[in-house]
Amino acid sequence: MNPISKDDIRYKEAERRVKKIKNFYIFAFVYFAVNIFILVMNYKQLKPWETIWHLKYFSLPIFWGVGLIGYAINVFVPGAILGRNWEEKKIKKMMEEEKASQNKYNKP
Repeated sequence: MNPISKDDIRYKEAERRVKKIKNFYIFAFVYFAVNIFILVMNYKQLKPWETIWHLKYFSLPIFWGVGLIGYAINVFVPGAILGRNWEEKKIKKMMEEEKASQNKYNKP
C-alpha cells in the first residue's frame, strides 16, 4: 500500500469531507439535545389540562429539522443541489463572459 502524502489532492479532499461529516454529526447532536431540552421544559410548564401536542411546541424542531435535512443532503450527497462541478463551471462561464466583454471593448 502506498503511503499518502498530506500534500496529495485526494488526501486534502478526503480530509475536507471528513470535517464536513464531523460537523454534521455535531450539528445533529446539538439539534437533538436542544430540542429535547426545550420540549421537556415546555412539558414541565404545562397546566394540568393542557397538552403538549400543539404546533407551537413543535415548530422549532420542524423548521430546524428541515435545515438539518438540507445540511445532510449537502454533506452526504455532494452535488445534489447545485451539481457536481457547479463552482468550476460557473467560474469558467464568468471568465468567458469577462473575456468576451473585454474583447468587445478592446477591438479597434
